[in-house]
Amino acid sequence: MSIRPLPNRLRVLAVALVLAVSTPAAFAAPAGGNGAAKSSAPAQSRADIVDTAVGAGQFKTLAAALQAAGLVDTLKGAGPFTVFAPTDAAFAALPKGTVESLLKPENHDKLVAILTYHVVPGRVTASQVAGMDAATTVQGGELAIRASGGAVTVNGARVLSADVAASNGVIHVIDKVLIPQG
Repeated sequence: MSIRPLPNRLRVLAVALVLAVSTPAAFAAPAGGNGAAKSSAPAQSRADIVDTAVGAGQFKTLAAALQAAGLVDTLKGAGPFTVFAPTDAAFAALPKGTVESLLKPENHDKLVAILTYHVVPGRVTASQVAGMDAATTVQGGELAIRASGGAVTVNGARVLSADVAASNGVIHVIDKVLIPQG
């Protein structure tokens, strides 16, 4: 089996985005916002984490990276998982060429490490996250969590929207890409 070039992958992803089911308004980051994380009821969703993220429309880069890393099937699995999901704007804020470089086959292991650094095993709701100082990721690293004045940060990334329910876990939308040390 040969690997298709990235442009074909993105075309497939675009088709998937068009066909995806709409998700709750909880995915929308607060306009302007005061930095406080928006939390919706952590009700169970019928869509898994990947389909929920794809349907939201603001995670195209994350979805492409998950596909390139071979992690789509894992995050469609039983879980439960908690994903700190960086938006397309968060990926765009990385230094020029970073995303393109990470999507190259020779950087597969680095991409997997970065993406799994955004995933915590189990379903961890916003109220639980706010009471934590740290969380261990699937990648094995630790995320520093700070809660102050109604805002929550994870390794300095601001939680924009919390408790986006999926059938196999929960998504917390963040404004930066988390990079593991080392």
